[in-house]
Amino acid sequence: MFQEMLGYIWQYVYTSFLRYWLKWLIRQATGRCELQRICSGYKPGATRTAKTEYSLRSSKNKVLRGALETSKDQLEPCVDQILKEKSVKPQKDPLFRGSLLTCLFQITGYSSLFVSVEDVRKEVFDSENQEHEAMLLKLWDLLMPDVKLESRITKQWGDIGFQGDDPKTDFRGMGMLGLINLVFFSESYTEEARQVLSHANHPTLGYSYAIVGINLTEMAYSLMKSGALKPHFYNTVLGAPKLQDFHQLYCYLAYEFDKFWVSEEPESIMHFNQYREKFHNIVKTHLQDPDVSLALTVSKN
Repeated sequence: MFQEMLGYIWQYVYTSFLRYWLKWLIRQATGRCELQRICSGYKPGATRTAKTEYSLRSSKNKVLRGALETSKDQLEPCVDQILKEKSVKPQKDPLFRGSLLTCLFQITGYSSLFVSVEDVRKEVFDSENQEHEAMLLKLWDLLMPDVKLESRITKQWGDIGFQGDDPKTDFRGMGMLGLINLVFFSESYTEEARQVLSHANHPTLGYSYAIVGINLTEMAYSLMKSGALKPHFYNTVLGAPKLQDFHQLYCYLAYEFDKFWVSEEPESIMHFNQYREKFHNIVKTHLQDPDVSLALTVSKN
């Protein structure tokens, strides 16, 4: 408890007083502000962007802090204002403006992406909506091309891992986000998705393909909400990430979870939560690597 209190005191003293003077001294010695040193000292990616984000968030300057909340179309004039505030002459550091702009596109883009993900998650699956229904039927056709669906409400949905006769009840938690992820994986990696489904339908090692897929959507959503996915997106998307990038991350989780499940050989689906948490911790450990990139790599036999 005492050490923890000392840690809080040190953090307060450092952020409130020492950090400012340390930055000032280094600028006098190098002729460069902290943001310039970050952009020139680190390669493009998570480390550079994360340090830029911390520098801006910790600044006492309103213009610098406000950059984190700037809309996409205002980022260029915002960067020009930062150069003015920090007395940076572009001709002396010609790469700085572009590097800072890229970092800001990534930082603000992550926040915008979460808003988009949340909007899709909040969209309730509506069986009266033709687009929703078409997407659900498309999922069946992608995964079961040789089997005709006898009717819209049928026990056949259990063959691709839904719980009841009508899949709409399974989308309550993640809304349309759960369905869109399932379809995206099945459409973008059809062979791999069918392979995963065959593993899920194994008589002893099986699991509910669609239900687990929706659960993995919740995992991706939670990681996004906590900010844990920042290193991944900062390393893989040079600019603002889009919804497609989030769906691509889901594909990684779906494919890797299946490999993990098969290798672990659980005694039964009753232990799902235990293995799900183990897999979750593996993903979080990967995300602590500053060079992380959770890209789906498929093995061709």
